[in-house]
Formats: sequence, structure tokens, C-alpha cells
Amino acid sequence: MTKLIGYIGTYTKGESKGVYSFTLDTEASQLGDVKAVAELDNPTYVNVSNDNKTLYAVVKEGNEGGVASYTINTQTGELSKVNSQVSEGASPCHVSVNSENRQVVTANYHKGTIESYLVDEDGTVNPAVSNMEHTGKGPHERQEKPHTHFSGFTPDEKYVIAVDLGIDKVITYKNENGKLEEAHSLLVKAGSGPRHITFHPNGKFAYVMTELSNEVITLSYNAETGIFTELQYIPTIPADFTDNSQGSAIHISSDGRFVYAGNRGHDSIAVFSVNQENGELTFVEYTSTEGNWPRDFVLDPSESFIVASNQESSNLVLFSRDKETGKLTLIQSDVSVPEPVCVKFLNV
Repeated sequence: MTKLIGYIGTYTKGESKGVYSFTLDTEASQLGDVKAVAELDNPTYVNVSNDNKTLYAVVKEGNEGGVASYTINTQTGELSKVNSQVSEGASPCHVSVNSENRQVVTANYHKGTIESYLVDEDGTVNPAVSNMEHTGKGPHERQEKPHTHFSGFTPDEKYVIAVDLGIDKVITYKNENGKLEEAHSLLVKAGSGPRHITFHPNGKFAYVMTELSNEVITLSYNAETGIFTELQYIPTIPADFTDNSQGSAIHISSDGRFVYAGNRGHDSIAVFSVNQENGELTFVEYTSTEGNWPRDFVLDPSESFIVASNQESSNLVLFSRDKETGKLTLIQSDVSVPEPVCVKFLNV
């Protein structure tokens, strides 16, 4: 039997205690063993280091917010707190860790900032070495100021990328010993509200999910300069769907053949095939997430499955994934987790 361990970041406005773990039995094709493994406020986004030694969670502590670090027991999934770094104001909404587990970056939606922290060998997070504050606004009513929704590393980790929903920008920062300096910014379609980005494994293309316009933006990427160029906009919901829908997560298969995009409101995952020559996407299908407000989803390490988290209906959903067509088939939708936001697996 093969059981993979995963983690769920949640909102703790209701019944949730904090970070939960779960297992995916790949032989039985079943999710289970949901349990609280770290009690903290609003750990809405989590990330796991490549070596599986450390889990990082965004955290709220009283009137302060920041990032918390936990040592992972890879046998049981249990977490042990190492430390946290917080500052006055709202907590971040996203956290990424570099491949060597020596730098963490967070994005703060409410402050419109990204923060960079250096990490000790044992996972201790040091005080922020960079705090980059965005300026501006956009035409949409939710774009009254900057709202940074993502920060993460380029494939070679030479740059850190910030995606700002409030100012319709994808910003490239030079990354030297954790210190950030703006190198380039791409202004995308006004009012689109870019939210998350994922890179093609070849490093030449990237895909941005927009929250407000429900589209994927295909970009070319120059790894030397850190410059992005727009190639394509493609909708993630049907043209005749007029109810409220907001883009959520975006992920790509490790072979670079399929991009998956989450829709909250339409409550679906849109599947796209990738043209390997020019990076452009072609729509394949929509798959219902069997719940309300799919905030995130993740491909398991074998990429034979996808696990989605429905925030408003408080359930995890398991799909099998056809690696040749990219299509998803529902397996299980009755796994209860309070207000799930983010889903991550331990690396295999």
C-alpha cells in the first residue's frame, strides 16, 4: 500500500484548528486520515521544502501577521513548531520556499507587499531582509490599491516573481542573498486581476491565472533578463456563465503538457493542453469540483491524481488524471475539512 501525506491550510474563522494533514492511498484511490497537526490562526497557505524537512505557513498572531516554520515528521505527518516571524498588520496570503530551504518569500494581499526571509539550516526563519511595497491601483472596484497575491521563485531562482491583483502587474525582482530589487514589471490587461503564476518546465513560458477576468494569460519568459511578454489570453469559464466567478489556483503537469485552472463560482477546474512549440493553450474540458468555491488543488507526486479543496463547502475532492488526455474523473468528494484553502503534498 502506498500512502502519501498531504497538508491543508485553512481559514480558522469557524471550526478549523489550523493546519491539517491527510493521506492519499494511491492503490485504493482514497483520501483519508484527516487530522489537525498545527494549531494556529488563518494558516491559509502552506508550502513544503524540497527535502520535506520543513513546512511553512502564513500565520496571524493577534494584530500581527507573518510566516511560521514547522519541522515535519515524514512518518506520521506530525508538525513541531520551530519559530515564526510576524509584523504589525494583516497576515500574508501566500508563501514559497526555495529549493535549498534557505529562503522564504511571502505575499501580503492587504498590505500590497512581498517579504523575503533567510532561513537557517534547522528551518528557523530570520527577520525579513527585504520588504517590497507596491503602489498604484486598477479600474475594478477591488483594485483600490495594490493586492499582492503570489510571490515565488523563477525556475533558476535568480529572480522572485510577485503577482499583484490590485495593480494588474507581474513584477520581477532580482534575488541576491535574499535581498530583492525590482528588475522588470509587466502590466497586463486592465481589470484582469492577476492572482497566481506557474512556469512551464522548459522555463520559456509561464501561465498567470486572473481572478477578476477569469482567464489564463500565456507569457513567454526570458530567463536572462526576467522579462515576460504576453502571448495569449484564454477564458477559464464558459462565455454564457454570468454568475459571480473568480479565478483561483493554476498548476501545470511536470511534463508541461497540461495546465489546470480553478474557478470559484463556476466551481470547476478548467483543463488546457499546451502547444510545446509556442506555449499557447487549447481548452480541453471543465470538471466540476463537487463543492463550493474551489480555492486550490494539487497534483499528487505521481500526477495520477488531483486533490481539490472547496472552501465554502468544506470538502476535499479526489480525481484521477489521464496523463495522455489531461482529463479528470471524479473518485471521491465526501472528505470533510473545515474551510480548506491550500493543498500540498510531501515530495516523493
